Amino acid sequence: MPPFTSPSEPDLFAVRPATASDAPALCALDVLAQQDESRRAFIARAVEDGHGYVIEAKGQVIGYAVLDTSFFGQGFISLLYIHPEHRRQGAATRLMQYLEEACRTPKLFTSTNLSNLPMQALLTKLGYILSGVIYHLDENDPELVFVKYLRRGSA
Repeated sequence: MPPFTSPSEPDLFAVRPATASDAPALCALDVLAQQDESRRAFIARAVEDGHGYVIEAKGQVIGYAVLDTSFFGQGFISLLYIHPEHRRQGAATRLMQYLEEACRTPKLFTSTNLSNLPMQALLTKLGYILSGVIYHLDENDPELVFVKYLRRGSA
C-alpha cells in the first residue's frame, strides 16, 4: 500500500508500512519500549511479520501502529502509539484512517483501557462502537474492546 498523506494537509503526515530499519526508531520513540524488553521484541516481531505501520511528520517518525488478523480472524489494532510531543495534532486520526484502508476484513477491532479517555474519544469520533469489556488484564483498569464495520453487509 502506498504512503497515505492527508488530503487536507498533504505535507503534515505520511503513513507507510514499517520496514526492518524502522524497528530501532520505533523502540526509541516508545517510552515503554525503552524500559521493557518484551515491548521491544513485540515491535520487532510486528515489523518483521509485516504488521507494523509508521506515521511521519516532516520525514520524522512520530508514531506507529500494529494491525493484524489474530483476533478471531478479524482485523485488530493491537497497538497505536504517538509520541507525546505529537499528540492532539491529528496524527492518530490519520494513522487510524490508513489502518482502516489497509484492513482486509469486514470488521476492525481495537481496544483501550477504561482510563484512556483520549483514545476512547478518538474511537468514538471515528465511528467505532463498544463491543465488549475484558476484566483483569490491568489491575482496576478494564480493557474496552471497540469495533468498526468497514464494509457493507458486515453489520
